[in-house]
Amino acid sequence: MQLTDGTVIQTDSPEIWSEAKPMTVKAGKEACREQAREKLRKWLPVGATVFTILRHVSGSGMSRRISVLIPDKECGILDVSGYVATALDYRRHDRDGGVIVGGCGMDMGWHLVYCLSRSLYPDGFKVDGVGRNGDASGRDTDGGYALKHRWI
Repeated sequence: MQLTDGTVIQTDSPEIWSEAKPMTVKAGKEACREQAREKLRKWLPVGATVFTILRHVSGSGMSRRISVLIPDKECGILDVSGYVATALDYRRHDRDGGVIVGGCGMDMGWHLVYCLSRSLYPDGFKVDGVGRNGDASGRDTDGGYALKHRWI
């Protein structure tokens, strides 16, 4: 449902939100994703560092639960795993809130941040001077490298 101020919410009780406009599931999901991306772009400008914590590895080794944290001036550290999961359309674990990431054979925390970065900056980003791989155009066309990653 979309509130009068444009905010999109998911609810099992639409009767409570009489002033809200109903949306299709598909449109609501995409609006929630874009809302999460907007919030994350505000918190994560180009060059920001995203920290990840490995919460669990499945017995088969084919999936992981990873929490995503960012530094915040007001609270110190902010867990943005829910926003990241929404922006990327990934699932979250019920108990620890970690983002469930499938796959193996590479650094899955880096992969999660790379995918997040591509989602936030799909058209690339400006660089000062020479960019990755010696490119002097002043623009990096791969938005996946806009954010930095560190494990905790």
